[in-house]
Amino acid sequence: MPVLEGNAELSNSANTLESLGYHQELKRTMSLMDVVIYGMIYMVPMAPMAVFGFTSNFSSGMTALVYLVAAIAMLFSALSYKEMAKRYPVAGSVYSYVRFGINSYVGYLAGWAILLDYLLLPALLSVFAASAMTGLWPNVPAWLWVATFVALAAFINLGGITLTATMNKLFLCIQLVVVAIFVGAVGLDLARGTVSLSISPFFNGDVFSWSIVFAAIPIAALSFVGFDAISTLNEEAKGGGETVSTATMIVLVAVTVLFMLQVYLASLYVKPGTIFPEGDATNNAFYTIAGQVGGDWLRIIVTLTSALIAIFANSIASMATSSRLIFSMARDRQLPMVLATVSKKNNAPRNATLLISALSLAIGVFGAEHQGLLTTLVTFGALTAYILLNIAVLYRFGLIDRSPKLFLHWVSPVVGTFILAYALSHADTNAQILGGVWMVAGIAVAIGLHVAGRLDSSREVRT
Repeated sequence: MPVLEGNAELSNSANTLESLGYHQELKRTMSLMDVVIYGMIYMVPMAPMAVFGFTSNFSSGMTALVYLVAAIAMLFSALSYKEMAKRYPVAGSVYSYVRFGINSYVGYLAGWAILLDYLLLPALLSVFAASAMTGLWPNVPAWLWVATFVALAAFINLGGITLTATMNKLFLCIQLVVVAIFVGAVGLDLARGTVSLSISPFFNGDVFSWSIVFAAIPIAALSFVGFDAISTLNEEAKGGGETVSTATMIVLVAVTVLFMLQVYLASLYVKPGTIFPEGDATNNAFYTIAGQVGGDWLRIIVTLTSALIAIFANSIASMATSSRLIFSMARDRQLPMVLATVSKKNNAPRNATLLISALSLAIGVFGAEHQGLLTTLVTFGALTAYILLNIAVLYRFGLIDRSPKLFLHWVSPVVGTFILAYALSHADTNAQILGGVWMVAGIAVAIGLHVAGRLDSSREVRT
């Protein structure tokens, strides 16, 4: 009976896909747990560790409040992804959702915007990992580490989504074990009375102001970027859109708890009013605290796990996500068709993966000396694409379908749009300028595709 139910489920997913004008090419092998793990790896459970010093300085020590505000802010976009994943179970994620939700032109711009994020993120992650390794072995050039990490990520992704899911489970377990060790060590300090619980990481009346709360919104958009990655698995998840939508909300809750727990416990070791000096003191603030908590052995374990396991795992997931977006756009003839090739052996988007690998290597070698520029550019695409996604939900469900779900289809996308627009307006100036140039180029490409007859409404919504 389970086999029959599974076959029926796959058949229904394939039928839904065909109703949207596509055929099932990728392999549906991922369970709900696989998708959740993939999403958590992409969101990086240990992400707050690398930016703890900056977050603490930024929020006057109210780090837990920052991540609470981040979670609330991203809830609106997560709900939009949830609704679109169920309605349009295709692999292109925000590109496909906006394409079907509004039209192919706006959909292309959404895909072009998130493409900036996806093309740069695998390279940026390789640069971060290489930077950590050169700190341990300075005689090995950074470009060699970049090449090593890119090659390993490509090898795992070319092995198919099943191999990627298996590696994700291993890397996630390692991260959670290290976080648990840190939490346990803090628990021992609490039991000994070395530190005491405090409400100040959530609220400090001496320094609190609404400007801190609202200024935290840009961090929200940057810290919780990753829901788009989950929805790129829509054609490889058993259950399609239902599985992806459920996984989206599970991941949001899970990473919120993990993020807030880490920063809250670390903040107990930071005296009120402390401002970490710029440079290494800020960059390594969490790792230094880990040394205070458990000694040098814990500092080394936390540092290496954060720098290597967490970053490399995210690099694998990022490359998988990027290749599936490229595959989806190529399948719609909006990128060269050769990029829509799927490996017959592993059902992996082979040529798209090889393209992302080549770009990651080239950009990574350049970016080893320009980490700041890469970081600012990565954020612009995600913010712009998320805005278009929320507008698509409002347009399709609200204005066209006249949905009676007031909060999900009317209030939530409007609030989400304003929050992300605020975040975008406060993004780094260089990111705004270069991101604007990227979008102008995207508009020019869209016009060219239209003239060539490759950007049309032949696959507009039929459901």
